[in-house]
Amino acid sequence: MRRVATAVVLATLVATATGFALTAKGSASSGKTSATKLTVWVGWSARELKEFKGVVAEYDKQHPEVDVKVVGSINDTKITNAIRSGNAPDVVSSFTSANVGVYCGTGAWIDLTSYLKKDNVNLAQFPKTTLYYTQYKGKRCALPLLADAYGLYYNKAMFAKAGLKGPPKTFTQLTQYAKKLTQKGAGGKIKVAGYDPYWGFYSGNFADMTNYAPLFGATYLDGKGKAVLASRFAWSKLLRWQKNLVDYYGYDKLTRFNSGLGDEFSASHAFETGKLAMMMDGEWRVAFIAAEHPELKYGTAPMPVDDAHPELYGAGSVNGTIIGIPKGGKNVDAAWALVKYLTTNDHALAKFSNGIRNVPSTASSAKSKELKPDKNFATFVKIFNNPHSATSPITAAGNANLTLVGRFTVKWQAGKIKNLHDGLKALDKQIDAQNAQAGGGGPP
Repeated sequence: MRRVATAVVLATLVATATGFALTAKGSASSGKTSATKLTVWVGWSARELKEFKGVVAEYDKQHPEVDVKVVGSINDTKITNAIRSGNAPDVVSSFTSANVGVYCGTGAWIDLTSYLKKDNVNLAQFPKTTLYYTQYKGKRCALPLLADAYGLYYNKAMFAKAGLKGPPKTFTQLTQYAKKLTQKGAGGKIKVAGYDPYWGFYSGNFADMTNYAPLFGATYLDGKGKAVLASRFAWSKLLRWQKNLVDYYGYDKLTRFNSGLGDEFSASHAFETGKLAMMMDGEWRVAFIAAEHPELKYGTAPMPVDDAHPELYGAGSVNGTIIGIPKGGKNVDAAWALVKYLTTNDHALAKFSNGIRNVPSTASSAKSKELKPDKNFATFVKIFNNPHSATSPITAAGNANLTLVGRFTVKWQAGKIKNLHDGLKALDKQIDAQNAQAGGGGPP
């Protein structure tokens, strides 16, 4: 899943959500001429889309009353445009859980509470973090469909050659390991990076600070929904660690190194081809390595944590795919039955998890005997269920807050922000103004 977050401002839905008149589109490709046609939009593509279609095909076969069509490679921009134009599908899915504040807050996705109660769906089966990022201010317009957790990948052969016996557990150790594992050529040109701290590189895309926040115990908002990045020491500590490692490599040299690396979701991925000794990434990388470079000897572990907070070790950044029903659909009952199956059926979740190696999103499916055992994947299941793991805040502005953070980090690592505290204060004001304009902040 994932894993490039779509930076799109969805707040324009606020004015139009209540007036949506959506139509459902289907397909008669399966020959069920009298069946209710359901169209499902998802973000997966290629191999992962094939796995999802396999899960849906089982449901479709068992339910002659419906004919389900799956459309892949959908992002939040396409979802938004379809809803605004009145041509949304029956079921929609998004990789960007941060946008739940927009989808729920505007009514673009219907509140599922009455359906959950009618079918006696026990919400306790979902981990606390997933319950947080599938609702906004009491409106639960989404459910989790597998989940993501970020951890550390490390090259065992490189570790052995460098005399390192296990993964780092603190950021001081991570820096030491990174320098020891780095290989440079003439003029300091980077040949192999021990760890790439560049924000904008691979999995973290434009908002790596979010992925690192739980490792430092950093929070975005206070109890009143106000941004507090400038007043929480954890943020400046994180940012200074990152900038120091960027400066070790040299900003320009690191930029050139990154520009020559393979695409994140290809067989030429830098870690898979030996250009990175360590990296932060999500659990899905396990499946990509198995498919593309099964010969690679690697290990996984929780990310290191702030030296001052060893109790956080084992936690990480978590989020996941969300799925819901657009407002105004003609086949809501049939759509709900499919959504419920995909998000609560142990067999469906285990089958899909085995296929794309995303974390099962219910307590029972995480223990399913159908799950294929894999010690590298098991690391992420533990991270996902760690009580200190956290996700980005859900606000009325949705993913737009992270766009502001991304712009800040780009300037910071390039050395264009001279006074960190003043820069964070200005960022706090921008986030507060954005949330206020969108209709309010959210819980921390």
